[in-house]
Amino acid sequence: MAKKKPFALRIDEETMKALEKWAADEFRSTNGQLEWIIHKALKDAGRLKKDK
Repeated sequence: MAKKKPFALRIDEETMKALEKWAADEFRSTNGQLEWIIHKALKDAGRLKKDK
């Protein structure tokens, strides 16, 4: 498993509430939802290294 690096994120209350609702709807933690969103965005933008 890849090493995870903690960091602080400032986000407005309305966005956070929407994120928490989305995460709950998909049975993920808020942190897990953020990781999934970021990973999908990086993949869609072609920013991730290809698996060999």
